[in-house]
Amino acid sequence: MLYDLTLQAARITRGSNTRLLINDRADVALSAGAAGVHLTAGSIEASVIRRTFGDDFLIGVSTHSLEEARAARDDGADFAVFGPVFETISKRAYGEPLGLEKLEQVAGAMRQFPVLALGGVTLDNVAGCFRAGAAGVAAIRLMNDPDQLARVVAEIDASFRSR
Repeated sequence: MLYDLTLQAARITRGSNTRLLINDRADVALSAGAAGVHLTAGSIEASVIRRTFGDDFLIGVSTHSLEEARAARDDGADFAVFGPVFETISKRAYGEPLGLEKLEQVAGAMRQFPVLALGGVTLDNVAGCFRAGAAGVAAIRLMNDPDQLARVVAEIDASFRSR
């Protein structure tokens, strides 16, 4: 099921600026033609993925502190996803929201290494993420409505450009 879904999504994104990453399954990502993998805190290390899948395979790592973001960078990841920045039910297991101030500290300390904001990101707070130094945002609920996706992406892009 995951392989078939990844294969379909890879076909859709091929030739576009979109980079498809598969959560925690580098083997499925590579075999189905995705650009890379998103590793969680409990995943295999980025260095193992890098050695196995090569330099062109995109690797993102979930982080919850500056130390974890540095470790992801030093371990061969291409970027870190940092959060939860804001309150969200899906990230409660990772503790209290870290907030924009902590995002700014991490993004500032990691200037040459992209840090994406995650957790409770909405159109109302996305500009704050970019002003705090986030290189991008990752979101689930924000992107759930296919009828609104083009508008949402355009608003995120406008927020990014006006930071």
